[in-house]
Amino acid sequence: MTTRTVLTELLAERGVLLVDGATGTQLMAAGLEAGDAPERLNLDHPETVHGLHESYVNAGSDIVLTNTFGGSRLRLKLHKLDDRVVEINREAARHARHVVEQLERRVLVAGSMGPTGELLAPLGALDPADAADVFAEQATGLAEGGADLLWIETMSSMEEIEAAIEGCRSVSDLPIAVTLSFDTAGRTMMGVDGTTAGIRLRELGVDAMGANCGNNLPDTEAALIQMVAVAGDIPLIAKANAGIPQWRGAELAYSGSPEVAGAHAHRVRTAGVAIIGGCCGNEPAHLACMRAVLDGTIPAPDVEFEPASTPADTGGGRRRRGGRRRA
Repeated sequence: MTTRTVLTELLAERGVLLVDGATGTQLMAAGLEAGDAPERLNLDHPETVHGLHESYVNAGSDIVLTNTFGGSRLRLKLHKLDDRVVEINREAARHARHVVEQLERRVLVAGSMGPTGELLAPLGALDPADAADVFAEQATGLAEGGADLLWIETMSSMEEIEAAIEGCRSVSDLPIAVTLSFDTAGRTMMGVDGTTAGIRLRELGVDAMGANCGNNLPDTEAALIQMVAVAGDIPLIAKANAGIPQWRGAELAYSGSPEVAGAHAHRVRTAGVAIIGGCCGNEPAHLACMRAVLDGTIPAPDVEFEPASTPADTGGGRRRRGGRRRA
């Protein structure tokens, strides 16, 4: 049975919770250069990070994720920031906390934790115990900065998820949410389907579970339906991309309009998902449409989605392991 937490309390109060949208889209619009570490902005340009969170709470979000998806030691090492892990994560949580504390309504701060980008042994060189330490270090900073919960996202491997949970629990008693990316014909790139993930996450006692990012909306929805069937009373999360990524010249755009996002929100809510937001390509306008649909102030848009993928048709949204999400 799910333990009562700040997350379940807010969910009981509001019935459905709206999470925020993409990070990269907003930060690039604010001046982030391609290839730069978004996490550096937590130190150098806090006003930009404040603006990111403000744009989503103004669109109606009940939960905002910290600007720390790549905030682990292994990811920050690529930008020579691996000696500032705790500081970066602490400041990121403080920036989000600063924004939500200006509001009259309660908004939760979720500490975003993405994949390490490495394969765990025996498939790769990263020892599970070392992986747990990596996540523990990041969780320490997020907890110190005032995160309400820890949000492990865009995962593909159950082994890495277990290491992440172990690391988080070794340094904090904050609630833990976990989402996987189902981007290969309804499975993660490591072959995990929604049923397998849901059963194991329930055994691990997470506080919320679900899907984010992904190859397309139908695949994500199919995986979520599998998870709903085995999750018991654990709340489900849907945080899909805004359609399929498409190159338009030198820019990466997404096919999904705010209306598509609103229709998706209605579909997953009807399927039993209670925590809904957007990943890559979802801007404040997408979130505002989701909010209106979930609140019943507008009807669910009648739009068609892109078709689900097949094992031979997964190229459009595939990313290399550990790639940046929430673009």
